[in-house]
Amino acid sequence: MVQASAVEIRKVNKFYGPFQALKDIDLSIPPGKVTCLIGPSGSGKSTLLRCINFLEPYESGKILIDGQMIGYDAPGKPMSGRRLRDMRRSIGMVFQQFNLWPHMTAQQNVAEGLIRVRGLRKPDAEERAAEALRKVGMADKMGNHPARLSGGQQQRVAIARAIAMEPRLMLFDEPTSALDPELVGEVLGVMKTLASEGMTMVVVTHEMGFAAHVADQVAFLEGGELVAVDTPSTILHHPRDARIRAFLRTYHERNAF
Repeated sequence: MVQASAVEIRKVNKFYGPFQALKDIDLSIPPGKVTCLIGPSGSGKSTLLRCINFLEPYESGKILIDGQMIGYDAPGKPMSGRRLRDMRRSIGMVFQQFNLWPHMTAQQNVAEGLIRVRGLRKPDAEERAAEALRKVGMADKMGNHPARLSGGQQQRVAIARAIAMEPRLMLFDEPTSALDPELVGEVLGVMKTLASEGMTMVVVTHEMGFAAHVADQVAFLEGGELVAVDTPSTILHHPRDARIRAFLRTYHERNAF
């Protein structure tokens, strides 16, 4: 039996006033796989990711998570805040910025959502937080406050915070863009581990190496349009569209050593 998509995006349009940020986007996200969204700045990648979690409302079309439309009970009929919060419990999201509480330790930062959102008792939340931090290689930094952590370590705490909630879907919005180059590898390593464990992931990234070696499919956006969706090999090494070839040529020129 063919397994249904984890996320189904159908004819989604998004406007900011007169500017159309997304144009009739159709995309299927398979369960247990990694989908990377690539393209030039301003192409709509982060906007699409935020629409999946309904951090941005979309004007038309549908986004379904495990078969259920997010954000709306029906087209044009907004979902209640409570139902939206319930749906978001199955979605983890990691942003460019780490958004950690500066007065809390790494373990407390991870445990806080488990207490407030999941209603876990503090000892249980702290135990699950410790487990999540161990998973991202931060076992020896649990008692550190963010100021005593590197950028890569802070981002790993942010990932631990997301996975501690046991989401079925993980969204990453340029998770390495705020990091110094020497710290990028440690965060990508954690993401590779999650991918190897079969977590459904959608990743907005400018790291073409990650997309090439970890993604199961790559979607290229430009000007709010979904230009192509295919295997990493086809998109990154044998692109048919001139816009993709131009983007990759510019990328390799900028990253040449």
